[in-house]
Amino acid sequence: MPYPYVLLSAAVSLDGFLDDTGPDRLLLSSPADFDRVDEVRASVDAILIGAGTIRADNPRLLVNSPDRRAARIADGKPAYPLKVTVSGSGDLDPTAHFWHTGGDRVVYTTDKGAETAGRAGLAADIVPLGPDLDWRRVLEHLHDERGVRRLMVEGGGTVHTQLLQQGLADELQLVLAPLFVGDPGAPRLFGPGVYQPGRLRLVETRRIEDVVLMRYEPTAPGTGTVPTAADHHWLALACELAERCPPSPSAFSVGAVVVAADGTELARGHSREAGDPVVHAEEAALAKIDRDDARLATATVYSSLEPCTHRASRPTPCARLVLAAGVRRVVTAWREPDTFVAAADGAGQLTALGADVVVLPEHEARAKRPNRHLLG
Repeated sequence: MPYPYVLLSAAVSLDGFLDDTGPDRLLLSSPADFDRVDEVRASVDAILIGAGTIRADNPRLLVNSPDRRAARIADGKPAYPLKVTVSGSGDLDPTAHFWHTGGDRVVYTTDKGAETAGRAGLAADIVPLGPDLDWRRVLEHLHDERGVRRLMVEGGGTVHTQLLQQGLADELQLVLAPLFVGDPGAPRLFGPGVYQPGRLRLVETRRIEDVVLMRYEPTAPGTGTVPTAADHHWLALACELAERCPPSPSAFSVGAVVVAADGTELARGHSREAGDPVVHAEEAALAKIDRDDARLATATVYSSLEPCTHRASRPTPCARLVLAAGVRRVVTAWREPDTFVAAADGAGQLTALGADVVVLPEHEARAKRPNRHLLG
């Protein structure tokens, strides 16, 4: 199911704290960075914080700039993004600023928490998700029922940690402030025992007065059939590679990327690469990797079109090449039509032989684009 683009936003001290233990909120950002945050808020459809942040900080979560609010309205959007919180217990203070400022509000909670929230008379839509909270169901509901395409998450640390660990964060915007908190009882962005599979990709650093903004993207593929934000990134790259293929009247244009479990790109390829008129994308990528590379066993192959099961140009189709390389996870955008091969079923063959296959149809249109001449 499609989810919103999830942007995590936080500011921390040099020793990794979100706040100190004093009665007032510790201001970590500079005035110019607060304005940047306001700009980001104005660009999203919804802002999410955890119930603990409502209790600790009592934030308003407003777009402060009148010009930015006016621009949202001119674009047909409400002046303020939807405000979202998640609470398992539903035990929330109805007098908090969250409920009485800005635009519409929604609370995601458990069935039991919905009863508590309902009795409190919160000025919000209350959405029960069953006996337990599930971040995937939260994101799915926001996307499908509330039309949220970009979601900004402003805390707290537990919420950031869960979304990052579950592979649901598309971007982390982290501001580093030039001060130390030094109090072990103060809240941290990420506490002890936090595990993030793979390195994050640094995409930007920016000095903003006396603080530094660092923007990161996750790189580690998902596991099994559960997709992650990084899966979308790598599949988008495969679709981009497909557009580099020389067009052919008798073969699809396909791109492929092979990625290790820690997010390291092992190889990439595309159809008809390097002047070979019959090479397939997966074949081209896998040929660049040492077959003894132990990382292949836990790698993921991203292909804009599912690996083929039949081909006339070479004896071994790509589904078999993937399996022979030891790869057991494939992510694709598009199931092969019967343009050249009747009843092609690369995903089915891979699954039958023990591989996990994930189809992300959100990328299908882009995967088809360089093949328009073959699809009528």
